[in-house]
This record gives sequence, structure tokens and C-alpha cells, in this order.
Amino acid sequence: MLKFLHILLTGLLGVLWDGVTAFGGVRLVDGESKCSGRVEVLLHNQWGTVCNHGWDPRDANVVCLELGCGLAEFTPPGAVYGEGSGPIWLRHVQCLGHESSLTRCAVALHNNVYCTHENDAVVKCSGTLLMPTLTLLSPHTVFSPGEAVRFSCSILQGHLSDFHLYKHGVSTPLVTQRADQTQKKAELTLSDIETFHQGSYSCQYRIKSGFPSQLLSSPPSNSINITVVELLTPQHWYNTSTEAPAGSVIKGHNFNITCSTPQQYPGGSFQLRLIRSNGTVRQSLPALTPSVTFTFPNAQSSNEGYYYCLYRVQLGGRTFVSRESQPLPIAIRDPDPVLSPMGISWLVSGLTFVVAVVVLIIVAKVWTTLMLPYQLTSYDGVCRQQITKAESRVSGQSEGSHSIHRGFRRQNAEPNSLVRHPAHLRRS
Repeated sequence: MLKFLHILLTGLLGVLWDGVTAFGGVRLVDGESKCSGRVEVLLHNQWGTVCNHGWDPRDANVVCLELGCGLAEFTPPGAVYGEGSGPIWLRHVQCLGHESSLTRCAVALHNNVYCTHENDAVVKCSGTLLMPTLTLLSPHTVFSPGEAVRFSCSILQGHLSDFHLYKHGVSTPLVTQRADQTQKKAELTLSDIETFHQGSYSCQYRIKSGFPSQLLSSPPSNSINITVVELLTPQHWYNTSTEAPAGSVIKGHNFNITCSTPQQYPGGSFQLRLIRSNGTVRQSLPALTPSVTFTFPNAQSSNEGYYYCLYRVQLGGRTFVSRESQPLPIAIRDPDPVLSPMGISWLVSGLTFVVAVVVLIIVAKVWTTLMLPYQLTSYDGVCRQQITKAESRVSGQSEGSHSIHRGFRRQNAEPNSLVRHPAHLRRS
């Protein structure tokens, strides 16, 4: 408590003293560069040194930042860069680290500290701001959309203004975290990530520097790559023989199911799941290409059911699985008869014709059989008439013959009848 009151009192005295004096600036001399050397301040147009009693990294950082030389790398004791000359303007400087100039730090105006130029304060600055370190707090580097990625950006020295998380190729920071003067690291969270967040990330910090005060940006940190895996729902379809109805496969025929995804990752695979009445069957194939075909030879009833496709990949020690596709119903049907409907139609027509012909023949035979007695009776009557006529003719001829015979006999009995006989014969 007493120390705090002492610092507060000396700070107030320093401010009052700073208000009545006219410091012109700060410089480093006799070092390897403008960012290293003995600390000198300008007062009343005369350069003087600073006593190193109570000199610490916070005081050195204020000097480095004021000169735009980054942060202090070390503050060696003693006048390693040589002894100065002239007055010792500042003794027992007590900076908090956020001051814009060494001349604005608290000092002890009256103390019993004895300083000579052997006690001149020196500092070696980094020249530029130190590179921060980016670490990944999340346990993995591969993420799904909607997840959060946690980073940590840290620096060895404090007195920072803010931290920024950048994605390579994007000029504006994606995450900004303000820091207090004592903070040396900050957690930077990238929330609700999407696929466009995939890429390489680094962080930077800013710090107040110089007089008048300005913000200096550090160089980028190391890079960390993250991957965002978005597995889209795969598409699927099937192919089989052309004579099979839609949504069906003929038993004994071959068929295949193709699963396809628009985005492929190394090491991915497709899984085909069949849900049927007696259980579930799964099979997998490596996704060497965006589409994979599952082949089923000799389809049987066990292949009937609902088919689903999903895409699976392992990246960064994590397993990612897509949503299942819409169900693809496949029914197994018995094969149709050997003859086609057209062939059956022709066959029925031919058989009908043959049957009609056979029926006609049978009817004809039956008709003939039934009509034959009547035909024979009629024929017998005709024949009898013809026979009767023939007999009549024969009978007539017989009578003529008898007449001739009687004539001859009369002729023989009467000679004169020979003269009439030829005429009688002609008349006959």
C-alpha cells in the first residue's frame, strides 16, 4: 500500500514537473543502430542522460515504442554503450508501460540516489514489434459448419492495445479483442463458421507508440490452417434391364445403384444401406471418384427394399457423415412368360382358326353321315327308275325280235312275204 502511494505521489509530481519543464525528446546513442544505445533526453536544448537506478523493462519498452523501435529486448546493467556527458536529467524513472513518452513517466524528484555516468541507462530494442505466436485452443483442425474455432494470440511483452485475427487474403480482421496494459495474450474465437472460413489464419497485435501517441501493428504471427467439411446429401439412382417396370428389377437380372456427391474429400467412402422387412444390410465402397456404383448380379427377393446412400470421410482424427439420401424403393418381380403379349395374341388367333377349321370338318362329316341314308334312298329310286326304263327298252327290243322271228318264220312259210320283209324291217 505504501509502495502504491509512493508511485502515485511520484507520478503526480512527475506530471507537475513535466508541465513546468520542456523536454524536447528522447534518443539512443552510441549503439549498433538507432534502436539501441544509451538513453538520452533533451531538456532546455541540452541532451542529458538517465540514471539506471530503478530502470526496468517497462521503462525500456516506453523508450523503444516512443522511438518506433518495437519493444525492448534487454536492458543490460551499466554503461555498456559508453558513458555520457552533461547533466543527468532523470533519476529513478517509474514507468507503468503505457506512457507515450519517457518524459511522461513518473520520477522521483528528491531522493538520496547517487548517480554518475557509470549508471547511465541503456536499452536494446527489437527494431520492430515482436512477432506474436498463434496457437489453436480447439482440439482439432477440422470442423463442421456451425462450430466455433478457438485461437490464442500471445506476445512475450505486455502493454498492448488490441489483438486481431486475420484470414490470409482478407485485409480486415475477422476477430478483434481489446487488451489491457498487462495482458500478454488474448483468446480469439471464430464462431459459427461456414465453408468460406476454411483457410490459413494468423494474428497481429497493436501497441501505442511515440509522442504524439500512435498505434503500431506487429508483424503477422505463424499460420494455422483449418478445414471446414460440409458434406452435402448424396444423390443416387439405379439401372437395370429395360423390360423391367419403373421401380422394379426382374428376378435373376442384374442391377446397379450409383451414389454421387458434389464435393469429394480424400479418403472418403460411400455407404449403401438397404432396409428390408427382415433387417438392415450395409455395404461400403471407397470414393475414389465423386460417383461410385454398387453392382448386384442375379437379383433375388433378398435385394428388395429401400436403399439409402450416405458419404463418410475421416479428416483430422474426426469422422464426418453426410445426411442420408432420400429412400430408393426397389421391388423384385418374377419374370414374365416366355411369349410376349403380341405372340400370345397371334398364338390365340392361330389356335382359334385351327379349331374353327376342325369344327367345320367335324360338322361336315357329321352332316354327311346324317344325310347319307336319304341320299342313298334317293339314289336308289333314281337307279330303279333308270333300271325300269332300261328294262322297258329291253322289253321293247325283245318284242321286236320276236316279231322279226315270227316274220322270218312266216316268210319261210310264205315265199311271197320275202318281198315285204325288208320294208317291214326298216319300219321296225
